[in-house]
Amino acid sequence: MKRHSRYNVLKTMEETGFVPLFYNADPKLVQNVVKACYDGGARLFEFTHRGQNAENVFAELVTFCETECPEMILGVGSVTDAATASAFINMGVSFVVTPAMREDIAIVCNRKKIFWSPGCGSVTEINRAEELGCDVVKLFPADVLGPGFIKAVKGPQPWTSIMPTGGVDTSRENLTSWFEAGAICVGMGSKLIDKESLSKGDFNAITQKVKDVLKIIQELKSV
Repeated sequence: MKRHSRYNVLKTMEETGFVPLFYNADPKLVQNVVKACYDGGARLFEFTHRGQNAENVFAELVTFCETECPEMILGVGSVTDAATASAFINMGVSFVVTPAMREDIAIVCNRKKIFWSPGCGSVTEINRAEELGCDVVKLFPADVLGPGFIKAVKGPQPWTSIMPTGGVDTSRENLTSWFEAGAICVGMGSKLIDKESLSKGDFNAITQKVKDVLKIIQELKSV
């Protein structure tokens, strides 16, 4: 699997404005979800590290994407320690997302020139992340902090790039609130990859949702 540079990850975030995220212990289900997102136009995907078998599932996903989703940029999320970050970097991951500001993870990613986005919930955490070389901070939990937090931060810090995750849904109203506040992109999980579609194996529904979301985002970005 091709590893993408920090610049390529950042450029794709800026262009698409969208990062789907998902985890399941079933490798085939994960592959179907990634392919559905890919067919809908997504070119970034965050595989969330939330199970004991996560490394094996990701390894199979990498092999799958080499032939089925060759332009997909794979990242790993919910990383809470440097050892886990290193393991996924060794498997070819192109970006690392964390729920908290962890300097040990920053050091590992910077050493190997891997794009990383830490979860931040205060201006102090954002500033520290940027001092450590972070290009895009993850606003988390976004549903608690809200779009107003992004707007407030970008007042004195217009250079700060923020990706809200948690509390983002597929509606035009919700997406508009985040992008008008100044978000560079949004992370979206269960609101996009919903339980009903998964239980029915309706991956076409996920593909259509991705298309709809991307269309809205591109319209918002062109304003």
